[in-house]
Amino acid sequence: MRAVLKARSLWLVVATAAALLVLSTSALGQCSMCRAALGGSNNAFFIRNFNIGVLVLLVPPVTIFCSIFVALKRYRAADEEDAKKDNDA
Repeated sequence: MRAVLKARSLWLVVATAAALLVLSTSALGQCSMCRAALGGSNNAFFIRNFNIGVLVLLVPPVTIFCSIFVALKRYRAADEEDAKKDNDA
């Protein structure tokens, strides 16, 4: 049962990622205000570095978000293991 659930979850993630890649437009890490402000600039080096900077600023929140989910998953796995030991005893 768990293998079927894991396989179904994996396919859901793959299908969602594929749909996002097909249906998304190129955002280049900019909000509409940033794009408008940089649209008049002819300095391609600055615009490229600005895009990279926006993506770098995205790393800490994503790391924190993922760390919380990893901690919760480990906590849940430990809780399920304790419940299984209690049922076996």
